[in-house]
Amino acid sequence: MFDPTLLGAIALVIGIALYLRPDSDDDDSGGGILQPVPIPIQRRY
Repeated sequence: MFDPTLLGAIALVIGIALYLRPDSDDDDSGGGILQPVPIPIQRRY
């Protein structure tokens, strides 16, 4: 059975690797986030 410290270190390394993965949530992979696009709201008077 693995030592709990070793399991914690492996989990920490995997967590950091997932956190620092290179892909981004935008289309051009520029490293930023997508800005929200304003959507017109229809009003009935």
